[in-house]
Amino acid sequence: AFVCWTVPGNSCMTDVVVMCQAKSDVQSGEDKYRYKMDYPCMGTCVIINIKNFDLKTGLETRNGTDVDAAELEKTFSKLGYKVTLVHDQTADQIVDLLRDVSTQDHSNSGSFVCVLLSRGDEGGIYGTDGSFVNLDELTKFVDGNGCRSLVGKPKLLFIQAARGNKLDDGTLSEGDSMDGQTPSRIPVEADFLYAYSTTPGFNAWRDTQNGSWFMQSLCEMLRRFSGQLELMQIMTRVNNKVALEYKTTPGRSGKRQMPCIVSLLTKEFYFP
Repeated sequence: AFVCWTVPGNSCMTDVVVMCQAKSDVQSGEDKYRYKMDYPCMGTCVIINIKNFDLKTGLETRNGTDVDAAELEKTFSKLGYKVTLVHDQTADQIVDLLRDVSTQDHSNSGSFVCVLLSRGDEGGIYGTDGSFVNLDELTKFVDGNGCRSLVGKPKLLFIQAARGNKLDDGTLSEGDSMDGQTPSRIPVEADFLYAYSTTPGFNAWRDTQNGSWFMQSLCEMLRRFSGQLELMQIMTRVNNKVALEYKTTPGRSGKRQMPCIVSLLTKEFYFP
């Protein structure tokens, strides 16, 4: 198939020039801004759900997190991922799990997803033993140096954990609520998306019966808009729902939460 268009002649001529180009050539310029997703498998999704901590840590049980884990497993399975769900891992076990992912062959996968559900602080999360795992320590296993078969493919991390102890009181608002060639070298940190439940320094909220605000909103928006919207558009709708539709009970003075999306993606990402 060909795409044709007309180009006006110069001021001394009345004719026009008809330009034709193969449709595939025209589209190639757009395709370079969109991740290739015609792999046999969408990829692996690892969900690490930490609910119970060793008594010596003094960390409270994360009631409601099993609701998140179950909903996430169902959501990403429907999107075509091979889901691995593990519960109550120590810090070393979490590291070993991601190390194992890095040794696997992801050549037939289009992406990788990791979901972390735990207590945390800025920069990482806690294992059941109370030891802190830096997020950088985990992502190194699937970056450009850690896993060659994931180079150039989107690596999505969704983190439900506090990043500090500050509480968001909210505020009043006014008005209505290239050439297509694959480069030989790319940055090691390229093609990551970090979706945090909250902004740096702030607490993250979780309902003990219905799950966390962020993960429940994420699953809802993925169900509603996958196949229609690009990932960053979906995440903006997640932000909108968490920020505007949730607040704590009056006993907690109506605290709010603002998710934080950090994108190092180099192309547009569409779920099927």
